[in-house]
Amino acid sequence: MIKKNKIPTILGILLLFGGVFAGVFLLRNNQIFKIGAVPTTTPKDVRLSNLSDSSVTVSWVTDDASVGFISYGTSQNLGSIVRETEDDQKFSTHSITITGLAPESDYYFKINSDGTAFDNNGIPWQFTTGKTLSIGQAATLISGSVITSSGETVKRAIVYVVVGGYTLSTLTSENGIFVLQLGAARTPDLFGYAEIDPAKTLLEISVTTEGGEGSTAKVFPQSANPVPALIVGRDQDFRNLQPSSEEGNPNADLNLPETATAESKFDISGEKTVSGKSITLESVTEGEVVTSDKPQFFGDGPTGTKITISVHSETPVSGTTTVSSGGSWSWSPPTSLSEGAHTITVSWIDTSGIKRSLTRNFIVQAGELPAFVATPSATPTTTPVSTKSPSPKPTATPAVIKSPTPKPISTPTATPAALPQSGSLTPTILLFMMGLGVITFSFYIWKTSDENYK
Repeated sequence: MIKKNKIPTILGILLLFGGVFAGVFLLRNNQIFKIGAVPTTTPKDVRLSNLSDSSVTVSWVTDDASVGFISYGTSQNLGSIVRETEDDQKFSTHSITITGLAPESDYYFKINSDGTAFDNNGIPWQFTTGKTLSIGQAATLISGSVITSSGETVKRAIVYVVVGGYTLSTLTSENGIFVLQLGAARTPDLFGYAEIDPAKTLLEISVTTEGGEGSTAKVFPQSANPVPALIVGRDQDFRNLQPSSEEGNPNADLNLPETATAESKFDISGEKTVSGKSITLESVTEGEVVTSDKPQFFGDGPTGTKITISVHSETPVSGTTTVSSGGSWSWSPPTSLSEGAHTITVSWIDTSGIKRSLTRNFIVQAGELPAFVATPSATPTTTPVSTKSPSPKPTATPAVIKSPTPKPISTPTATPAALPQSGSLTPTILLFMMGLGVITFSFYIWKTSDENYK
């Protein structure tokens, strides 16, 4: 009688269990097949800024353009989502502001880049909102433009301004212009507003562009509205720059490269004359606070002069009008302006063929944001504009990040972890079939080997 060999049977059982384990593992870890989790869309230089009692801005960059959104919540289970754009546009520089937060509360978040979630070494990033502050900060603006070494304007550059350890940020507009409200700056612990001395408080500016290039600058507030053009790839020091004029409009073409054209410069040198008469902007004064989201801008000028009006903010608005036979002009933005800080630029071509322009900074104030515009005596200074309406919107206030990530992280060691989202069931079905195939094959080997040795 031939003795049966039991080794093949044991081998078959091991293969069977191995197949079951492999199938379960593949089904539970199907994100390994996600195309989105590639290094070129991994978030880099993750930073928190504009942290206040109710909002925070999260910004980062990716090597390639990608769709981004943030999942956040008061626990590590997260739960809420805020997208960068409603139509899921792709960018290389990313900035998302989360609003509606509770004061003095802990929050957690992950960044989703092209369908893959990234966290901070296996745990979500964390920050804590500040306390609610009473009104007491005067409106102090910082503005400027970002250009390349050849004078081209740079859109969607992330501009960071550090004031005494507190970080503000915003994106440049399509025209390369940025505006920030320094009055929103807080102390690093978020318990009070930062004390800003126009002649002594150092503003440290850094810029990150879509191409990954950057620049830095140092300036005092008295010379920061506007800051001379920030040139990508250069470190600039404007601490010896003379204070801005009463209009707050020093020439912004200082230190521009020789190759830059006159049209490419951030020309806000004030009112210019055309045929002996000035083009004026009478509806808003420098730094004025307006209470309408669709203000009417108006002024005077030579009859027949075509004027281009641009309102620079997070969502730029522009249009054209012509000076009437009576020597006046007026224009209102076609869409409502967001609350906060804005800049309006009026430009035209004079009789010599030279492009002229004038610029004013103003603030659109909403009922929810009184802290952005107030006098030192804690009395809001809201001045309605006759027959005109305000615009702009201040940048959100920064937040203190607790452990895991208190400050900007140059290269977040994010751990990809796909977030659940609706879509095709094809990957799940495919993985299920693969697991089932492994199990079936293992069972076949076991049966075959067992019969061969009977």
